Amino acid sequence: MAQLLPEPEAESLASSTDSLDGRRGDGARLDQPDLTAETPAGEPASPSAAEPDPLAVAKDAVQFASDKGAADILLMDIRKLSIIADYFVICTGDNERQIRAISRGIQDGIDEQWGLDPRHRGRSQQEQAGWVLLDYGSVVVHVFSPQMREFYRLERLWSEAATLLRMQ
Repeated sequence: MAQLLPEPEAESLASSTDSLDGRRGDGARLDQPDLTAETPAGEPASPSAAEPDPLAVAKDAVQFASDKGAADILLMDIRKLSIIADYFVICTGDNERQIRAISRGIQDGIDEQWGLDPRHRGRSQQEQAGWVLLDYGSVVVHVFSPQMREFYRLERLWSEAATLLRMQ
């Protein structure tokens, strides 16, 4: 059962100066291109050059994990806490075979839907160890065994992050 939680209200920004958290004053990440800028010919930048919306990618990762039977799926907004990513998706697979199916289902689905390959991709050693990490830049997916999820407790470590979605 999915429970969609309201996103935190946007904070008003008093200035447009760069901040220490890796974001421009308008809240956009400094390492991402400004697509509102105009090209040298004076035409707006092409929308095809745009990066996919990280929240949409994260929600799709949740859906692909759910489709493969992942348990206790959590979508966390970590934008206010870190510059390493915008969203974490955390889920659990009961055994090595299910962890493999979940991680491959997410990889295949994100590739098909968005044309993205993870910067870091899980390997069989990670599946055996009980933790597969898929790094899509703005979205990081963690697929855990129950034991590794309990041991690392990322939800507690990132407890100040907003929980956008939780599926039991």
